[in-house]
Amino acid sequence: MPSPARPLDDNAPRLLTVAVTSRALFDLEESHALYEREGLQAYSDYQRDLEDQVLEPGVAFPVVRKLLALNQRLPEDVPRVEVILLSRNSADTGLRIFNSIQHHDLGIVRAVFTAGEPTWPYVAPFGTDLFLSANPDSVRRSLQHGVAAATILPARAVNAPRDQLRIAFDGDAVIFGDESERISREQGVEAFGLHERQRAREPLSGGPFRGFLSALHELQAVFPPGENAPLRTALVTARSAPAHERVIRTLREWGVRLDEALFLGGRAKGPFLAAFGADIFFDDSAHNIDSARLHVAAGHVPHGVANP
Repeated sequence: MPSPARPLDDNAPRLLTVAVTSRALFDLEESHALYEREGLQAYSDYQRDLEDQVLEPGVAFPVVRKLLALNQRLPEDVPRVEVILLSRNSADTGLRIFNSIQHHDLGIVRAVFTAGEPTWPYVAPFGTDLFLSANPDSVRRSLQHGVAAATILPARAVNAPRDQLRIAFDGDAVIFGDESERISREQGVEAFGLHERQRAREPLSGGPFRGFLSALHELQAVFPPGENAPLRTALVTARSAPAHERVIRTLREWGVRLDEALFLGGRAKGPFLAAFGADIFFDDSAHNIDSARLHVAAGHVPHGVANP
């Protein structure tokens, strides 16, 4: 399914739009545990009592901060990066979240508070390129509506070692469709290799993150390339030669640049993501996410044959 069209009534065009939930942006696990243990009223009282106490950064915080920091380097005549907050808090209990946004000097001005209702219906109307949430159902629903989305396991943020934003992607069922991965799972590795060799010059179909990758590519094009560029991307895939050729030709056909490509031939991805210095990694395989999370923030993309 293609990415959703931008809302026609939005007179402030944006180069990249990311929606993030409050549990992904901030460390809300203590209050969330209270909600599950004692219910809504206890949770609401807790948030009001502590509304002047700043929330600690959550797992998605470094990515959001670096994305918004790009606006300081963008020319004034180009669209901006925007981050939108989606929260199942009420506006009343969400006051602590907005206070924390202001304290951390995050340029987030648009927000939705649903008072317990799902947040995913608001993802598409904002023209979202990427949705990060701790709720797997919201992520699945967003993917079904053509929006790149990933489930992030809530955690406290790890200090980012550099200002440059580094994003890594798996290939099949994330950037690309899952047709080749289906062959590998259903017919075996040898059949997969033969299939890819025979179709080396046939572009792969686009996966759920193709639109987001294209938006990142447009953003990269605004900045001079090189080691001082504020954004760097990588493909980290279990593919190996000769299955690499079709991937390279597909990206060439799409006119999309990835700064690094790691063809790991089934090796565990976590250590390589650490070496790349990924701020976040997206993969459809829960097994690969488990490896990645030992080293970097990781978003599970529940799409394709690995996620029936």
